[in-house]
This record gives sequence, C-alpha cells and structure tokens, in this order.
Amino acid sequence: MSKLLIFTAPSGAGKTTITRHLLKTFDFLAFSVSATTRDPRPHEEEGVHYYFLSKKAFKKKIKTKEFVEWEEVYEDQYYGTLKSEVERLWKKDKHILFDIDVEGAKEVKKEYGDQALAIFINPPSKEVLIERLKSRKTEDEKSLKKRIKKATKELKYANKFDKILVNDVLEVALKDAEKLVLDFVNQKES
Repeated sequence: MSKLLIFTAPSGAGKTTITRHLLKTFDFLAFSVSATTRDPRPHEEEGVHYYFLSKKAFKKKIKTKEFVEWEEVYEDQYYGTLKSEVERLWKKDKHILFDIDVEGAKEVKKEYGDQALAIFINPPSKEVLIERLKSRKTEDEKSLKKRIKKATKELKYANKFDKILVNDVLEVALKDAEKLVLDFVNQKES
C-alpha cells in the first residue's frame, strides 16, 4: 500500500529544498501538487508547482468537499490538497510526498493516520529562519512581516508531528530526510 510522507515547516526552514532533493533521489516518490489562489511566481508552472485557481473556483471546490485539507494561509490566499491529486498519484503506485504548511499537514495526518508520516523541519533557531526569509528577497516588506509572524507561530507546533528534522547543515538534513523516508516506506504493515 502506498504511503504518504508529509513535510511541513515554517516558511524559510528548507522544506522545499529537502523535498526536491528527495524527489530526485527516490523514484518511488511522487510530489503532491497543491492548489492555491495566489498568483504564480515567474518560474512556476501550472500543474507542476501548483494548480492555480481563482478564489471563486477554490471556494466552489471547498463546498463540494474536493479537498483533503485547505486553509486560508494568508488573507485571501488559499492553499489546499485536492483529493483528486492523491488519487492520481496512487493510481501511479507511488508513495506521495507533501510539501505543505503546518495546518495542512495536521489535517492530512489526521485523515490518513498511520499510513502517513508527518515530519516537521525545524531551523536551527528563529533568528536563522528570519535571516533566511530576508535573504530570499522574494517578498515586499509587508509580505515579509506576515511570513515572519506566521513562521514564529508555526515553530511552536514542532512537537505535534511524528518526527522533527533540524535543518542546520543542509547535507546532514538531506541524509537524515533520506533515512526517515526509507525507514517509513520499508516499514511493514502491522
């Protein structure tokens, strides 16, 4: 049976870097593409990075219960995991890798229980996290303040997940993530 690997973290902790590495390393993993109402960034492609939906279309899918989880992450910016995305990847007989926010991760774990492993990626400190967010230079000042405020809140949730992976030295974090994935997918059903 296919399993779900949920990677979550505050923005700037390194979850996207780690999940991209895992997808390149293991061909038995497939990425769960989330849906969002935010505008695409210049490098992002529809169906690869996100499914970009209008707010109206997103809210319609909420009403028709098409999401495993969804959340208004920032004001008027919705994100969610479509049930059809999970089903699409299961049909390919893949273990599914999620790169989602803290609230979404809790919902997916609740929905799939022991079939899912929820991993919280922790930065070495709040100060390092803030510096990483600033050095990205992808946000205006207002947006950056929102991300820092949300990240500070999310750091308090680390102990709510199955495993905590500290991303201090990237090479070490990548090896630790590989081990967590292999241990979980090779675990026998009880």
